[in-house]
Amino acid sequence: MSAEKQTSEIEEFDTWMDEVASALAWHGGDAEATIRTLLADCKHLREQLALAQIAMSVGFTRRWAPCQERQDEVTR
Repeated sequence: MSAEKQTSEIEEFDTWMDEVASALAWHGGDAEATIRTLLADCKHLREQLALAQIAMSVGFTRRWAPCQERQDEVTR
């Protein structure tokens, strides 16, 4: 693995950890409350996506349609 790629992965991990720490800090360190809020946000965004999908015309998007499921793999 090149040093440049390794540095990029470290920076990406640091950014991800900053986001996790920020979400936890917002809820006073309560992991369960953080997860509940993130799940509620996800549900809201899926509902908004469904509404947008209904309102969009096929010509507007050139037959592209949004997908509710993620295409990338989630890291565990």
